Amino acid sequence: MTLFTKRRSYFAGTLLLGLVGCLGGSQPQASAPDVQPTAEIPVPESAPDVQPTVEAPMPGPAPDGEIATADIWLRLQQADTHYYVFMRHAIAPGTGDPANFQLDDCSTQRNLSEEGRAQARRTGDAFREKDIAIQQVLSSEWCRCLDTAELLALAPVERFPALNSFFQDRAKGPEQTQQLREFMVNNQDEPGVTILVTHFVNITAIANSNVSSGEMVVMQINDQNEPEVVEQIEQL
Repeated sequence: MTLFTKRRSYFAGTLLLGLVGCLGGSQPQASAPDVQPTAEIPVPESAPDVQPTVEAPMPGPAPDGEIATADIWLRLQQADTHYYVFMRHAIAPGTGDPANFQLDDCSTQRNLSEEGRAQARRTGDAFREKDIAIQQVLSSEWCRCLDTAELLALAPVERFPALNSFFQDRAKGPEQTQQLREFMVNNQDEPGVTILVTHFVNITAIANSNVSSGEMVVMQINDQNEPEVVEQIEQL
């Protein structure tokens, strides 16, 4: 064996021994992180079916107008004093009266429409439903007022000239209004309810209130012996 061959064998053997040492030696192991044992959460065998609770909304306060209307109906039902219900006649299309107006001829006057007649009936029904006893029903001599009063069907209708319209002759207003005041004062001591079917101008004069067709103004005599408004009832 030549010297070159010997040296190559020596180096090959040395290299082989080195590789064996590397493979057989212990390699450093990476440390595993500390892992805490997981606690098992007990699961109930069965849970009752629970429906979500839905809270019903609380009713809001009633509008002031509704409270006032409910209150006046109750007061009329109890009638611990005398109440005067001034009602403007039901719906009769137009304004004022025709030029050929005649008191004893309805064909020459403004008259109730079908809607107005239905409105008058509804008003009468409301008084009956609320069990309000009516002592008397007084009316202007105009046909639209008489028809309204009759359709209320609450009591026999009496004509009361002080309730006649003075729209065409305003000079009659003060005298008729004074007659109404005297009537109210003279009947105040007897508890009850009187309905007076009349016109816009008459109600404005006695109550200083604006009313639409079919609306009512409830009045009484106060401690100063003067007519005063208790409440206004809108169209029914």
